[in-house]
Amino acid sequence: MGPRDPRGGGVAIDAPALAREAGPDGERAGAGRVSSALVISKPGIAVGVAVAGLAGMALAGKGLPDGRTAALGLGCIVAAAAGAAIVNGLFDAPLDSRMRRLSGRVAALRTVGERGALGLSLVLIAAALAVSFLCLNAIAALLILAAVLSYSLLYTLFFKRRSPYGTIPGGVPGALPVLVGYAAVSGRIGLPGLILFFVMLLWQPPHFWTLALKYQEDYRAAGIPAMPVALGEPYTRILIFVYAVALLPLSTALWVFGYCSGFFAGAAALLWVCFVRSCYRNAVATRRFGKAFGASIVYMMGLLAAVIVDVAAR
Repeated sequence: MGPRDPRGGGVAIDAPALAREAGPDGERAGAGRVSSALVISKPGIAVGVAVAGLAGMALAGKGLPDGRTAALGLGCIVAAAAGAAIVNGLFDAPLDSRMRRLSGRVAALRTVGERGALGLSLVLIAAALAVSFLCLNAIAALLILAAVLSYSLLYTLFFKRRSPYGTIPGGVPGALPVLVGYAAVSGRIGLPGLILFFVMLLWQPPHFWTLALKYQEDYRAAGIPAMPVALGEPYTRILIFVYAVALLPLSTALWVFGYCSGFFAGAAALLWVCFVRSCYRNAVATRRFGKAFGASIVYMMGLLAAVIVDVAAR
């Protein structure tokens, strides 16, 4: 409560103070909270899952989806991913504070506040579930719920903290957007969607392990049993290469079963050669782990784009 107004018995209003709060400093504070909210929602992940969802939609409809389905489906995928990412950040805040590379995320969470972040995450997740159930179908809504729970609870609180192999089942929520997109169009889960789902599931461990190698001291400081921390750098390098090699036969299964054309098979093979070469040169023969991590992103985004272009052009 403010001071009493001697003239009318009410609460006095300090107009200059209100003006100062609503002035440039207040605007900057508001803009800072918005930008911080974007940071803790991990927009890079949101972009990736949106492309994966669109690839699933294209496979299900054998072409690009109509505008309404695309907008609703991708909007739900992005909202759920952002909400789950914020929950992940809330649970991981004590660990993230020990990792130098995540100092910006920790500061952003502090700016938004735990209550604000929790409220934002719940709104995003609830909106994604409600819209997907009411405007798409129950299968898509259930898959979104599975992705949220498996990432924010199972992976964050169990797999990540307890096992160096936790990244393997932890890849499920990152691959589920493919099936969400597929179900949004078809109302079911089909074989082409499952193939692409397993491609993403196989890709995510080596993708994460390159990052874990680069920042293994951060993971060690946080007490997270990431692969190079728990089982050593040489073993992790071998696994990265083995997983990368295994991606070719699985990804080209979309061509073998007739869901994509020879154009896709050629693009998948070329992307695979570049990715495996990068893994060997940068994660096996040398310690340029950041370059291998970047090549991993280019590989998967290129593969998803090849699916979309190939199916849309047929």
